[in-house]
Amino acid sequence: MTALRFFSDNAATVHPAVMEALAAANHVDTAYDGDALSQSLDAAFSDLFETDCEVVWIATGTAANSIILAHFVRPWQGILCYEEAHIEVDECGAPTFYSGGAQLMTLPGAGAKIDAEALRKRIAGIRKDVHQVQPAAISITNATEYGLAWRASEIGAISEVAKASGMKLHMDGARFANAVAFLGCSPADVTWRAGVDALSFGFTKNGAMMAEALVFFGGSGGAGVRELKKRGGHLLSKGRFVAAQIRAMLKDDLWLANARAANAGAAALAAACGPRLMHPVEANELFVRISAEEAADLRAQGFDFYDWGDGAIRLVVSWDQDAAAVAPLAAAIAGL
Repeated sequence: MTALRFFSDNAATVHPAVMEALAAANHVDTAYDGDALSQSLDAAFSDLFETDCEVVWIATGTAANSIILAHFVRPWQGILCYEEAHIEVDECGAPTFYSGGAQLMTLPGAGAKIDAEALRKRIAGIRKDVHQVQPAAISITNATEYGLAWRASEIGAISEVAKASGMKLHMDGARFANAVAFLGCSPADVTWRAGVDALSFGFTKNGAMMAEALVFFGGSGGAGVRELKKRGGHLLSKGRFVAAQIRAMLKDDLWLANARAANAGAAALAAACGPRLMHPVEANELFVRISAEEAADLRAQGFDFYDWGDGAIRLVVSWDQDAAAVAPLAAAIAGL
C-alpha cells in the first residue's frame, strides 16, 4: 500500500510506461548490448545533456558507481569522498572490489557535501611518494545522502580542485533526477558544464524496474568500461530490456516528471515536520527528529520508515505517492 510506505523509493512501483516499454521490447534482437535500443542510448543522452555522451546501461546503482570508479583509478590509488557516502557505507566494499584494491579516502562535510577547501588541504597533506595512497578520483552524490542538491557553483569548486590535481570527478546520481527537479536547471549545468567527468544516472528509484546509466562526458569513457562491466558479471544477455526502461524514462521527460512528483510530496511532509527537520528538504528525502515513543506511535498507525540513529528517522517519498498518499503521514506527524 503506497499510502503508508515511506521506507525507500527502491520499493516504489514500476511506472506503467516502463512496463509497456518492456513488453514492446519482447521480440528477437541482437543479444547483449548490440540491439537497437542499447545502441540508441548515446544519441538520446547526448540530446539530453547537450553534448556528446558515451552511455552504458547497467542494472544496479552499486555496479554503476563501482565500474565508473574502477575505470578512473588503478588498484594502488584512492577515491576521495564524503565520510558517509553511499560508496563508503552502503556498497559492501564494491568500489574497492571492482577496482582491484583502490582505497576510499573519506572527508567530513555539512549535509553530506565535502568542502572544496577541506578537499584541497587533504590532498596537499598527502606525500607524493610511493609510500602513500595517491587519490585519482573524487566522488560526490547529487542529491546527497542527506537529500541536498549540489549547485553548479559548488560542483565547479570541487572540479577545480580535481582538475588541478589531475583527478577525475564522478557523480553518484541515484537521485540525480530529484536534484535537477529541485534546481530547475539543465542536466548539463550540474554535470559536464560544472566539470563532472562521469555520472551514474539512476532510474530504478524513479520509476524503472532495474535500470541505471553510466554517462561519460568529454571522452572520459572508452576502452575498458565494457570490459569491466563484462568481467563484473553485468553484461546481461537480453540487455535490450534495460535499455527499453531507460528510453521510456527519457521519453517526454518522464524521469523529470516523476522526480517532481516525489519532491512535491516531500515538500508537503516537510511543512508538517517544521522544526523537527534535521536538514533542508531539497529532494525526496526527509531526516526528522522523533523520539522512540513517537516513532512507535507512527508505526502503530501503519507507517513504515527507516530509523536513522537515536532520535531520528528517514522518510522517502516515491514518484507514485501523490498528495493524497502523503497527507495521512503529514497529519500524523503534525499531531505528535
